[in-house]
Amino acid sequence: MDLQEKHDLFEMLGLETRLKGAGCGREWFATSGDYLDVCSPTSGELLARVEQAGEADYARAMSLAVEAFQSWRAVPPPKRGDIVRQIGAALREKKSALGRLVSLEMGKILTEGLGEVQEMIDICDFALGLSRTLSGPTLQSERPMHRMMEQWHPLGPIGVITAFNFPVAVWSWNAALAFVCGDPVVWKPSSKTPLCAIAAQNIVSEVFRRNGLPEGLSCVVIGRGSAIGERMIADPRLPLISATGSTRMGKRIGEVVGARLGRTILELGGNNALIISDKADLTAALASAFFGAVGTAGQRCTSTRRLIIHESVYDTFLAKLVANYQKVKIGDPLDPRTLMGPLIDEQAVTDYEKALRAAREQGGKVLYGGTVLEPLFGRRTFVLPTIVEIANDAGIVQEETFAPILYVMKYRTLAEAIAMHNGVPQGLSSGIFTDSVAEAETFLSCKGSDCGIANVNVGTSGAEIGGAFGGEKETGGGRESGSDAWKAYMRRQTNTINWGGEVHLAQGVEFQV
Repeated sequence: MDLQEKHDLFEMLGLETRLKGAGCGREWFATSGDYLDVCSPTSGELLARVEQAGEADYARAMSLAVEAFQSWRAVPPPKRGDIVRQIGAALREKKSALGRLVSLEMGKILTEGLGEVQEMIDICDFALGLSRTLSGPTLQSERPMHRMMEQWHPLGPIGVITAFNFPVAVWSWNAALAFVCGDPVVWKPSSKTPLCAIAAQNIVSEVFRRNGLPEGLSCVVIGRGSAIGERMIADPRLPLISATGSTRMGKRIGEVVGARLGRTILELGGNNALIISDKADLTAALASAFFGAVGTAGQRCTSTRRLIIHESVYDTFLAKLVANYQKVKIGDPLDPRTLMGPLIDEQAVTDYEKALRAAREQGGKVLYGGTVLEPLFGRRTFVLPTIVEIANDAGIVQEETFAPILYVMKYRTLAEAIAMHNGVPQGLSSGIFTDSVAEAETFLSCKGSDCGIANVNVGTSGAEIGGAFGGEKETGGGRESGSDAWKAYMRRQTNTINWGGEVHLAQGVEFQV
């Protein structure tokens, strides 16, 4: 991207080369004096400098969010839904520009950058419909002329902490639901992708301003975890913290929020596996495994990390997979011919190298890749996607490495494959490729996958927003996005109404003088 293209892109999204790191609607502010250099993972080019928010800026944002909640919670949900509809329309207008920014700042290829913005649009559509169906059941009372029901009320300002790999989509999963549920959002984005957050906030803020809504409904606070993240998770004014990141981070958040009896939605590590049966359509399995392992340079929470392949098709399948890997064009993510861009930074490359050293030491055999490429565009952030044959119980296989490393292994029986599949600490996404109804149903049963997402003839990566997203075990147990995930953003209230005039105590208790 040349200077003029960058200038035009920034202008379209309301960005400048010097930015303030906190905003709640009308203006951007920051007082820390601590600047963050934002560089392209592709070229190392300095894209912008962002003055990070300090504790005083966080305090200002929280005060505005708490104040905004007082009026926003009283707006009828369908009216709140219409605001989210307008956000979706604004995102449609900015889809191309915001998608390009995602690719520029994060490094995923352009089709994936555009796909991420489409996720934002999709969740706005979902939330619009949800705004008219935030329902609770009517329950039968044991007492005559009594009625029981449940209803859901807004919870309060929601804290959202996101990771670099989906710099805007995961925020939107939370924000669209929170907005229709009556909650403001305070967002701490990754310091590796702050420009995407500022651009998204600019789009949302314009919709709020146009509708005369109060400042503080959507707040962005860009800053160090020690200054902002720790304040957020300890703040009782944030009854819910929704966080995406490492298992280590999630344990810290769970400890602090749990100590104040707050709520969490934690979307943490994934160690996702595909089982390739001897009864599978190998063409479909190949396409899904290839995208799952190579897409976003292996930097998705749902990236395919392990392939568990039936011994009778193992050699055939791997030969085809290696042939696909050999054709991967690596380079500038904004080039439409590119299939894999860079890792996010040089630390990610170091982690890639460290994982491969460990794999070799633990008996692994590199079947393809395993190489850091000579600097492209002056950056040592490009690697070859890698396939490693290794045992499932190897220590490195039990960990999540955020890089395009795929571990492959054989199995004989389905029971053995499921045991291998479940034999890791994480439990996010999973899949089996098979044309056997019995195998498919076994995988989906209580004896099958122990993950939050389990698919048949569908890969681990690329979930739709209509289903609840999240996982089990060290993945954290939280659910975002579709289905009934909205309930986490509201408080449940049980009501009993006596419309008959006489007092009847439950359980037949009599209490009279």
